[in-house]
Amino acid sequence: MAKKPTKADDPRYEDLIERLEELVEQIESGELDLEGSIKGYEEGANLIKQARAILTRAEQRVAAIETNPEQNPDPSE
Repeated sequence: MAKKPTKADDPRYEDLIERLEELVEQIESGELDLEGSIKGYEEGANLIKQARAILTRAEQRVAAIETNPEQNPDPSE
């Protein structure tokens, strides 16, 4: 049975962006062959999806704080 990811297993937004930047550099530099570029593109698309999910959760937290500032939501949620 697959292990359910925990908050500690979740990548940080900054780490996702750093890896995405590395992939872009590799692809743009031409150091990857066609297959490597395609795999890099696939990985990059996945990283973007993860980063967007993190940003969406952050936006929801900010909206909740703005709606009810005296009731600060638990950041571990």
